Amino acid sequence: MSDLSVVVGQLIRNARHNKKISQEKLALICDIDRSYLGRIERGEVNITIEKLYELATALEMDAKNLLP
Repeated sequence: MSDLSVVVGQLIRNARHNKKISQEKLALICDIDRSYLGRIERGEVNITIEKLYELATALEMDAKNLLP
């Protein structure tokens, strides 16, 4: 995957850790599979802008903070 996917995934993981939310809980809130969230965080998949906004909303943050 691209370096951008990896960086975005790390930003999502860091935000999740800062909010003390498990992968399982975040995946449940966003209605995605936990393993898919793991792949997002590792930068193994490209996510849509819509999914980025869903994750940002669930993490109670601005989507722009999940972009490098």
